[in-house]
Amino acid sequence: MKHLFALLSLVVILSSCGSLTPFTEDLYTDLDLHENTVKKVQFYLSKDLVLFKELGENEASVENGRIRLKEGRRVQEIIIKRNTPGVVVFMPKEDRFAVCFDDDDDKFLMFGPNKKYNSNYTLLGKEWNRQYGTVTYGGEVYQTSSRNALASLLVNVNKMRRTSVKRSTSAGRKVYTSN
Repeated sequence: MKHLFALLSLVVILSSCGSLTPFTEDLYTDLDLHENTVKKVQFYLSKDLVLFKELGENEASVENGRIRLKEGRRVQEIIIKRNTPGVVVFMPKEDRFAVCFDDDDDKFLMFGPNKKYNSNYTLLGKEWNRQYGTVTYGGEVYQTSSRNALASLLVNVNKMRRTSVKRSTSAGRKVYTSN
């Protein structure tokens, strides 16, 4: 009986924390978000992302990644783990977000609505083929697995709704003249 009570308590605690929901084009529209308010939303990454690029002979130092040997070549990898928090640093278009998961605002990835994936905001790349996609991160070009094309942004909708902006529209005021 004690174990059942403990299990029930754990379920209640976890359900009260709120769960992460995919950020979609409909959610963006329904909440009537603008660039200033989007920058205040805490986003999370839906899955692990691994960005990689082949290093040349003179590229030996790596700051935020690691160097691996892959088929005899030196490869730099940058790993961004699932549920890593990120923020929008700018919006180049109305429905495109530059999301930074790092302390350096120049290290961002682009996300936008994907009509083929319920309009979830997914990772955008310059080009995708069956194996890899090409993305820009920190001003440099990296590759990522094509599986990451469906990496999407998540939000805690309960927290987002609590921090929403209250707006009102004035009806106007007319001058009244006495006759």
